[in-house]
Amino acid sequence: MTDTVGDMPASHFAKRNTVAASSNAIKPAESGKGAAVMQGDRSRQARILIALLAVLLVAVALFSLTAGASQASSWSVLKSLFSSQINPDDITAQRDHIIIMDIRLPRIVLGILIGASLAVSGAVMQGLFRNPLADPGLVGVSSGAGLGAIVVIVLGSTFLAPVLGFFGMYTLPLAAFIGGLTTTLILYRVATRRGRTSIATMLLAGIALGAMTGAFSGVLVYIADDRQLRDLTFWGMGSLAGATWIKILTAGPIIALTLFAAPFLARGLNALALGEATANHLGLPIQRIKNVAIILVAAATGASVAVSGGIGFVGIVVPHLLRLSIGPDHRYLLPASALLGASMLLLADAVSRTIVAPAEIPIGIVTAFVGAPFFLWILLRRRGLLDL
Repeated sequence: MTDTVGDMPASHFAKRNTVAASSNAIKPAESGKGAAVMQGDRSRQARILIALLAVLLVAVALFSLTAGASQASSWSVLKSLFSSQINPDDITAQRDHIIIMDIRLPRIVLGILIGASLAVSGAVMQGLFRNPLADPGLVGVSSGAGLGAIVVIVLGSTFLAPVLGFFGMYTLPLAAFIGGLTTTLILYRVATRRGRTSIATMLLAGIALGAMTGAFSGVLVYIADDRQLRDLTFWGMGSLAGATWIKILTAGPIIALTLFAAPFLARGLNALALGEATANHLGLPIQRIKNVAIILVAAATGASVAVSGGIGFVGIVVPHLLRLSIGPDHRYLLPASALLGASMLLLADAVSRTIVAPAEIPIGIVTAFVGAPFFLWILLRRRGLLDL
């Protein structure tokens, strides 16, 4: 019998090799189709980056501790941190100690918690919806949380007074959590059909939810008194200026719990990237994972919005930047997002209180200046208008 392979012409082998090479080439993933991108093992690169991000966070925190309108020196900062007693005759040392321990340090701790929670919330939402454009601030979750907080601020002394008296200082983050949870559930129901999420529906639903919650918030702002109106105006633009140890004790445990629980979703979010059918075949409790993810996002966003106001774009910028460098593996993406989000928010806060010192720009304005162009870049990239 003649060997048919040996009788094939050389041109046929050349053609087969060309087709095989082209089929092995790396292609961009198509969002929403569950396409997997073989980019190689980036675990070592991810671990190195996480270590570097931890060092970066420490450096940024030290810089933020010494930056501000006050002329407190680095040496005064170190003395205030490690000294238990201050000379009562040294007025400068007493002033620096108060500035650092009662103003800057709470602000840094709160900034780390909020930056980490917003970035992790963005990464979880993007994994849940399988779309890099998902973000609590863009799809109405932050607006819903803000509405819950505004209800307590404006109506807390009226018929909500018994509720405020029962829950005490936890009333505000609890109301923001309920508002964020409600909008997240509505968004998920509207944007997801047969286990697949439409980006167009998600963005349009987010715009609709944002407009609806904004309308209710506008009514409450209209009936607010002058003091409440001023507080709501600055609170709506986002700021860490009101950071206190009391606020950290109020929102900190909720945020810390969500940050601790988020990495346990990594395996489920990785499976969801392949599609819900594949994830179900792997034996994962997909519906439970989705429910837990929605609750964590609502809790983290609600607690953050309650104490800092609306700070946008952190949740979309940070995870997307990290995916470009370490890939989509949530085992590394979630902790890296927490570290980079905290560093980014601390840097934005340092800029907001030094660029026009002694005045202060709301931090939401600073993040919007950086995040809005980045969001447009993502849109252009997804349309193929930018050559990467």
